[in-house]
Amino acid sequence: MSYTDQLDTNKLEAKVKAVYQDVAQSPDEDFHFEMGRPLAERLGYDPANLDQVPQAAVDSFAGVGYHFDLAAIEPGERVLDLGSGSGMDVFVASIHAGETGEVVGLDMTDEQLKKARQLRDDGGFENVRFEHGYIESLPFDDGTFDIVISNGVINLSPEKERVFEEIRRVLGSDGRLALSDIISEEQMPESIKTSADLWAACIGGAMQVDNYTDALEESGLEVATKRRNDEYAFISDQAAGACEKYGVNSISVLARMD
Repeated sequence: MSYTDQLDTNKLEAKVKAVYQDVAQSPDEDFHFEMGRPLAERLGYDPANLDQVPQAAVDSFAGVGYHFDLAAIEPGERVLDLGSGSGMDVFVASIHAGETGEVVGLDMTDEQLKKARQLRDDGGFENVRFEHGYIESLPFDDGTFDIVISNGVINLSPEKERVFEEIRRVLGSDGRLALSDIISEEQMPESIKTSADLWAACIGGAMQVDNYTDALEESGLEVATKRRNDEYAFISDQAAGACEKYGVNSISVLARMD
């Protein structure tokens, strides 16, 4: 029996939604992870881009890395952000994609979607839309997008192989994936990997890094770049302990259609 057989996925989904509802509505609360503009700038985001993004989206930013240099979004391209939250990465992507491009954010948390849509409307981002959905079953046709991006989200899914297969399906023939995510250097025990609380904290679902990249390539995506994000760190004692013991850390990856 695998740990995913023992994990209560309904409880996991409810826990993750509860955490990210709080991220949307109360970004000043204490979380296992850092949030906001100081984190974004330290990870590598261009302050000039952040100045063009709604401040409330930046305040609720809870990403784990920077990958827009890897994505290299060009004007006119179609971009999908998996787990778009309050929309900061979507708005940054829209700056690069321009008026002729299109950026879609996908999220399963109603409160995040409500906030992101309001910020879009208030900010006049006409090339942006936000959709409700799950990253394991993307509500888009084959070959819809040029680029898929994601920041600190895929680790939350108990079906990562399915997520990578769906990403490949919705990418065009020359498509690419640019993401940042949480992985572990060592395999973690079932006591951690079956805890919904630790999954929602972005720790329990961290896949061992070699298995993570293998799953990416088995889906038909070829890893072109992989780098560690040393500027990212969890801030709670519980999370920091897991990072030290099992090598939990952040990476950014660029993968292309095989």
